[in-house]
Amino acid sequence: KWWMGEIVGRAKNADVDPGQLGVEPATIVELNQLVEDGKINNKMATEVLDGVLAGEGTPAEIVEKRGLAVVSDDGPLLEAIDAALAAQPDVADKIRGGKIQAIGAIVGSVMKATRGQADAGRVRELILAKLGVEG
Repeated sequence: KWWMGEIVGRAKNADVDPGQLGVEPATIVELNQLVEDGKINNKMATEVLDGVLAGEGTPAEIVEKRGLAVVSDDGPLLEAIDAALAAQPDVADKIRGGKIQAIGAIVGSVMKATRGQADAGRVRELILAKLGVEG
């Protein structure tokens, strides 16, 4: 799991045992569940862990306070995709031409526009559908 590396890394940086960080197992379970439920992504979970370690509250409270949540409504995603495609028509043409790997530039623009709150996999699906490309 992603959190094991995070906890061990932070403990190493603080020169303490992982158990000395003060993160309760129930907190890790709650944080992991938020990721598994698709409410936050791994990047957001790292930010939530920062909040937990800073004593800001439970993972759910930190998600609420910091306004962290995966954008699951396609409407805002499609708006961001339209803007990214309009700003990078050459990339859109490459994707239509079969260079699917070029999609990363559009996905990156959408992720930036949504402050990392979009599900990159869903963004990719929507871009391919919008461009009429199978991927």
